Amino acid sequence: MASRGIRDRVAIVGMGCTQFGEHWDRGTEDLLIESTNAAMESAGMTRDDIDAYWLGTQKSGMSGLILSKALRIDGKPVTRVENYCASGSESFRNACYAVASGAVDTAMAVGVEKLKDTGFSGLVPASIPTDGTTPSTTAPALFSLIVPAYAKRYGVDEAEIKEVLTRIAWKNHYNGARNTRAQFRKEVSKETIAKASPIAGMLGIFDCSGVSDGSAAAIVVRAEDAYKYTDKPIFVKGLSLIAGAARGSIDPEYDFTTFPEAVKSAADAYAQAGVKDPRAEIAMAEVHDCFTPTELVLMEDLGFAERGFGWKEVLAGTFDLDGELPVNPDGGLKAFGHPIGASGLRMMFECWLQLRGEAPEERRIASVGRGRKLAVTHNLGGQPGECVSFVSVVGSEPS
Repeated sequence: MASRGIRDRVAIVGMGCTQFGEHWDRGTEDLLIESTNAAMESAGMTRDDIDAYWLGTQKSGMSGLILSKALRIDGKPVTRVENYCASGSESFRNACYAVASGAVDTAMAVGVEKLKDTGFSGLVPASIPTDGTTPSTTAPALFSLIVPAYAKRYGVDEAEIKEVLTRIAWKNHYNGARNTRAQFRKEVSKETIAKASPIAGMLGIFDCSGVSDGSAAAIVVRAEDAYKYTDKPIFVKGLSLIAGAARGSIDPEYDFTTFPEAVKSAADAYAQAGVKDPRAEIAMAEVHDCFTPTELVLMEDLGFAERGFGWKEVLAGTFDLDGELPVNPDGGLKAFGHPIGASGLRMMFECWLQLRGEAPEERRIASVGRGRKLAVTHNLGGQPGECVSFVSVVGSEPS
């Protein structure tokens, strides 16, 4: 499938992102105010210049009132959206479509989550009735099933697959150590990662993303208006959200070595953007590394590595900060943290910095300097075999 898309009809002209972490001294409103003010400041706008708002959050508010109250917005539409961990990306997608349709001239997409005050160590559990086929195991346990499945299918022995997972965690902590907004800003040795306490299956503590508080925001306008607000807009090339049929837990054909929803959303977004060879054309990617094996599988699902060879590309350093195609140069969910509703927009914030040449020098990627002008974000919500997947392609120049 391929939708027609809104290629180069919408541009990002302002972004803001808080530090992610354990903000015991700050509330949801504080985080919202910081991220939205930063976005408006970067675009030279005020609240009066924004026509409509979309807010992505899973558990930090039940309506748009959470944002309108914090920002003192009066008489404008504020829509709250939720799509599991892809809630921030969902707010961005809706804001972009509103501008592209001509319904509004300017829109703001915001994501926020305040998880550390819940008293629950992990993502806030849902209490939605099911048909009884949904697994009751934890998220680490569900995603850990990827590891033996991938190793068996592609003939990777236990020591090798452990080395691959360790290297993914090591890479993302290395990148996060160079990011002042990241929750975990310290390099971790491969030895420490490999010997960490087990959580589920072959996953240790360093294979799991951080639980954190945070917020991020983006302002989008029509592409023809973008240069009124900034001399370096980022143009939206493709947006795709795919919801699967959620049959993974009962489908004997599902083997845990791929996210079919990610494959389909990537193909759709690439078609919209005119990307033929993502490995050769993409400068960087921010992907949903909720657990290290997720990032491994996504390298193949997103077309960055051939099937069965993603593990070799990881070990070769292809996705390192100075590699051919840097993945998660900001540290990813693993080191930057994962406040559910904010993560999708945090990914976009890193694309904003890197494509504009504004990322700190110590983690500025070389691929942009070599002439690549496109970036990808991938945001997942759910679990293997039962998820939604969002993929965006953005670029520093219009086609």
